[in-house]
Amino acid sequence: MNREFPETPEEVRIDRDATRAELAQTLDTLEQKLDVRPKITRGIDARLDQAEAKVGGVVGEPAAAKFRHGADTVRANPFPVFAGVLGLIIVLRLILRRRSPDDC
Repeated sequence: MNREFPETPEEVRIDRDATRAELAQTLDTLEQKLDVRPKITRGIDARLDQAEAKVGGVVGEPAAAKFRHGADTVRANPFPVFAGVLGLIIVLRLILRRRSPDDC
């Protein structure tokens, strides 16, 4: 006999456990599909490898190794670099305003 709903408490527990396992598996699959960080990291690594090869071809392997080390340092500590670039932009903006006050 093909029943749609479990009838005994044991069947309910078995059905509940099976449903939880299926739901956990579905959530894990969705999490892997929606997690873009590993994809971005792989893309950045590929671009850095290409850039390192180009730098190595132009100026030599020691410079390419320093380039890669610098890039890895920036990736590990992006806030100081971002703060420095933002500070530079602000300073340049102030200098440009002083040179041409009529334009602003």
